[in-house]
Amino acid sequence: MNKFSVSLLFLALISCTAQPPVLEIAGGKIQGVLTESSQVMVYKGIPYAAPPVGELRWQAPQPVPAWEGVKVCDTFGPICPQFGNKPGTFYGEEFYWEGTPEENEDCLYLNVWAPAKTVGKPDAKLPVAMWIHGGAYMNGYGYEVTMDGDAWARRGVILVTINYRLGTFGFLSHPELTAEQGQSGNYGTMDQIAALQWVHDNISAFGGDPSKITVFGQSAGAMSVKTLLVSPLSRELMAGAIIQSGGGLSTRGLTPEATQEQADAMGKALMDAAGLTNLAEMRAAPSSQILGALKGMLTPHLDGKVLTEGFEKAFLDGSIAPVPIMIGYNKDDMGMLGGAPVDHFCALRDSLGFPVYEYEFLRDLPTDEAHPASNAGAFHSAELWYVFGTLKNSWRPFTEADYQLSEEMLDAWTNFCKDAYPGWPAYKHLQPYKKDFNTREP
Repeated sequence: MNKFSVSLLFLALISCTAQPPVLEIAGGKIQGVLTESSQVMVYKGIPYAAPPVGELRWQAPQPVPAWEGVKVCDTFGPICPQFGNKPGTFYGEEFYWEGTPEENEDCLYLNVWAPAKTVGKPDAKLPVAMWIHGGAYMNGYGYEVTMDGDAWARRGVILVTINYRLGTFGFLSHPELTAEQGQSGNYGTMDQIAALQWVHDNISAFGGDPSKITVFGQSAGAMSVKTLLVSPLSRELMAGAIIQSGGGLSTRGLTPEATQEQADAMGKALMDAAGLTNLAEMRAAPSSQILGALKGMLTPHLDGKVLTEGFEKAFLDGSIAPVPIMIGYNKDDMGMLGGAPVDHFCALRDSLGFPVYEYEFLRDLPTDEAHPASNAGAFHSAELWYVFGTLKNSWRPFTEADYQLSEEMLDAWTNFCKDAYPGWPAYKHLQPYKKDFNTREP
């Protein structure tokens, strides 16, 4: 072997054995791991707030405690307590057939996928996307089978996914909590804001640009994006927003309108029915009892601090964040999540002078007749496989055309994060345009 070959072999061995860089973030030092593509570094289970347990149950998220040494972020954190979508239900069979991970109230973790070559280089200033999962504010987590950041990071966008408190842990109000804190409830929303603030304060260590953060989500995650667009605590932290199947302009239960007093009364009734009649009992009760107290869906509400007005009012009075927005829905979405309310949102947003881009996902997912959840069309949440490039994780018989559609959608979503332009004309109230996403079969 000549000297040139030896040198090449030596360099190859160094590149294979080099340790990932150690990053300094809030709380301490971390180290990531390479994904299978070898082009992306993933950091799983980074704590962004103190565990909301004990006396911190139903408190605003607190700063993360410092840790010693280097935390190797190679394992996702626990998910927040939830009922879950059980096998045998449609969504259970579609997304959760392998069950769900460990649940724990200590669940305020996030995950980061970043290009390996720019990790530890603040001057890279890559665009960033923060994903908020759906699940009716009572289910879901940031690393579901549909969700992965490898394809995003390979396109030059850092992806962050988060957990936030759900159900009675995240959105319960109560008169005693309000007396203690001045307002109560909206803890899940405060978690989302704390995660967004964490991204703003720490993402440069991963090569990201804190001034170029796009917040996006689907279903209750999209409704959460709408909430963050109007909250005085978050609207200045984002450069763009993507709203997937979260409705447009409508007051039919899709946006927070309840007052603190109404939310307190609802929460007190839930706790009383569970046999928990004071705050000391509520904080001492096991997680299972608190989870079991939930009847129906708890949502964000107007508390005078986190939320001072509802989305529709904020939209019309001009206090919504002045950022580009991409908004859309699926052909077979539920109720008021698409159609006229979204068109109305786009027309008014344009008339106010802000860029807005509309889309519709039309692909009827391919079927496997032997599977009980097979025939559902372009159903609510169907686009997630495509947006994250995770078709390979599904049991559905996706075709080459599906993979091409996924590439097209990945390009659109990441281009919006980069340049506030997904690749089609902005919606104009005098010239409405909607981008259709469907396969092009040969």
